[in-house]
Amino acid sequence: MPQRYSLAAIILHWAIAALLAFQIAVGWALGGLGARGFTLYQLHKSVGITILALTILRIVIRYWKPRPPAKEGGWQGALASGVHFGLYAFMLAAPLTGWALVSTAKVKVPTLIFGILPLPPLPLPASAHEAFENGHGLIAWIGIALFLLHVAGALRHHLLIGDGLIWRMVPGRSRALLLALPALILIGFVAGRAIVPAGDAPASLARSAPDADTGEEADNGAQAINAAAAAPEAPAANAADNGSEAADEDAAGAPAAWSVQPGGTIHFSVGNDGETISGNFSKWTARIVMDPDRPETADIQVTIDMASASVGDAYKDGMLPNEEFLATAAHPTATFTAKGAEATSPGRYQANGTLTLKGVSKPQTIRFSLSGAGATRRVRGIASIARAAFGVGNGESSGSLAPQVAVTFDFSARRQD
Repeated sequence: MPQRYSLAAIILHWAIAALLAFQIAVGWALGGLGARGFTLYQLHKSVGITILALTILRIVIRYWKPRPPAKEGGWQGALASGVHFGLYAFMLAAPLTGWALVSTAKVKVPTLIFGILPLPPLPLPASAHEAFENGHGLIAWIGIALFLLHVAGALRHHLLIGDGLIWRMVPGRSRALLLALPALILIGFVAGRAIVPAGDAPASLARSAPDADTGEEADNGAQAINAAAAAPEAPAANAADNGSEAADEDAAGAPAAWSVQPGGTIHFSVGNDGETISGNFSKWTARIVMDPDRPETADIQVTIDMASASVGDAYKDGMLPNEEFLATAAHPTATFTAKGAEATSPGRYQANGTLTLKGVSKPQTIRFSLSGAGATRRVRGIASIARAAFGVGNGESSGSLAPQVAVTFDFSARRQD
């Protein structure tokens, strides 16, 4: 029988050990991060599936390549065998239950292994989610206990018994590797702790923070609106000239209809605990009737295809259509309508209308400016939307999102003759 494990088995042993230490460090922090831990959560899933794949490979090699004989018999040998068996069960069960709880979660988040390889959900009933979630946590603690027992056993053989058992997992009996390979476990744990955002409070504490935070976020949304309204535009004299020109062009008194030109944008952004999540809607239409010189004639309707929302991240984009956020299956479009507008300063306007989103209709104000001359105008504006009023972000993963969503738009419109 060989006196050490094969090189492939040794590599897999230390690689899996380092990854497990990383997972333990990250897993401890995930529960308190809320929406801030989204990216870390995806990494946790990717590493877990990697451990599952490496463990299966390790089992194949274990029965393919001859192994060194057992060093001990009796109850000590039975305990060692039991710990080894338990570790293999843990390395299989932990990622499998993680996969299962993701597959049965109410909010369906697509899983891309390291952002590349899609992982399909397991065909399991949603009613089993709580059992898988509790089981995943329990298995993690059992795994930590087995991990410590395994390390204690290795140290006992090497330091107390001195039978050289540990050299079975060290290529060439190298003393340098004897120090370097176990250090990988510490490095894995430290790396896991290092990438966890510092100063994170548990989600329950974050949700019970003083109401002043909400007011501050609302103030920030108002500041964003004011900033957009004050954005550089054509000089006031030019805006007045444009209004007079439009009045001349519509001598009959009928307000002009305007067609939106290709290339326009509708962006949205929301604060996420000090960071900003930004995205856009790629599909939308607008029907605009308005005489810039008589804003009370405005008749505006904007329809947005909610399934076209994207924040440029495959994971988060996969969450947007779900019930927690936009619920696009039941409510595929959002609509803003307004009858009439008012001038707030030359070339700048405010329209008080109605926003219908996720089947809920609420009053909504937008501010916009017009610039340009002739038959073409540039339209730029902003709105601050209270997402909770429309049930957008109504789940646990949304706890860190700011209450106000800033929506900005920028497009050109041409007068229809």
